[in-house]
Amino acid sequence: MNSKKIFFFVLLFITLKIVAQQKKYAIHTIAFYNFENCFDTINDPQTNDDEWTPKGAQHWTSQKYHQKLAHLAQVLSQIGTPENPDAPTLIGGAEIENQTVLEDLIKQPQLIDKEYGIIHFDSPDKRGIDVALLYRKKQFQPTTFSNIPLYVYRNESKITANTKPESDEKVDDIPQISSQNHRVYTRDQLLVTGFLDGEEINIIVNHWPSRSGGEKKSSPYREAAGALNRKIIDSLQRINPNAKIITMGDLNDGPYNNSVKIALGAKAIKTDVPPLGIYNPFEEMAKKGMGTIANRDAWDIFDQIMVSQSFLKTNFSSFQYWKSGIYNKDFLIQKTGQYKGYPLRHSPTDIGFSDHFPVYIYLIKERN
Repeated sequence: MNSKKIFFFVLLFITLKIVAQQKKYAIHTIAFYNFENCFDTINDPQTNDDEWTPKGAQHWTSQKYHQKLAHLAQVLSQIGTPENPDAPTLIGGAEIENQTVLEDLIKQPQLIDKEYGIIHFDSPDKRGIDVALLYRKKQFQPTTFSNIPLYVYRNESKITANTKPESDEKVDDIPQISSQNHRVYTRDQLLVTGFLDGEEINIIVNHWPSRSGGEKKSSPYREAAGALNRKIIDSLQRINPNAKIITMGDLNDGPYNNSVKIALGAKAIKTDVPPLGIYNPFEEMAKKGMGTIANRDAWDIFDQIMVSQSFLKTNFSSFQYWKSGIYNKDFLIQKTGQYKGYPLRHSPTDIGFSDHFPVYIYLIKERN
């Protein structure tokens, strides 16, 4: 090959590289955060919130409440900033007492200019804690939203999750509360559909049943939650096989547990995700020892964001999954004492942030 041809191919390579580098992408951060006991100071006689009142065990005063909101706003405004300087477009939240605390939260100085909207429903949880979605009004326009209850029962040979009866399902098949059949009241699953910069996406926000009573004993409840999540996803994909779906939340299980791996069917590797399947980027992080919550010096990733296979295409003419992360900046970490290295949570001497680290993913689309 003569020198002219070599020069031509080198020039072509450089030109193509420059063109690739000049491509512009729209980017959105999607986040989830367990707000941990985000209660106001007012006693609600319908829920078990007495601990979080001025006369309760936490001596929860207005000053403490507003400091808690300021701390949450500090975190929410910064999630995902390593790659996207703008605040998250969508934020799923858990352990939220009511609509009022969310309204107070989005009015905090660090969030008020972001113009967040709120989607929230009261759940039947005995403590009155709910899930919710915050969204940037200029970027995301919700069209429909609903809270889908998780029906799980004690004293059954089989724990069942149901929503409303399908067309081929009898009402009598849905478990009813009786003296032998006691419903476990837990958080609803929040489904929101809307348009992100003109493109339809679906979001499910979760806070699955806790490990109260032990991981093994309580696992069937979370497996039922995973099955309900899968049922919601299936219903969306029956309408549109290419539906773009994000499911996020505090699952009280790791990415490798049955609730996620079997009931929901999430996969850890992109190439293993079948059509209509779900990809979980947080499983690989868990294998590397990363975590969002710690217990007895053992880390786990209870907080996860997963996406449908339709987000894994290589054509960036529409929004696609890019990458994910755990937001565990230094200011969120306990510096001293027994829980050094853990997430900095509330204590008698420090309001803290949460006992969980937030998680996030990026969605990107090539600009025209």
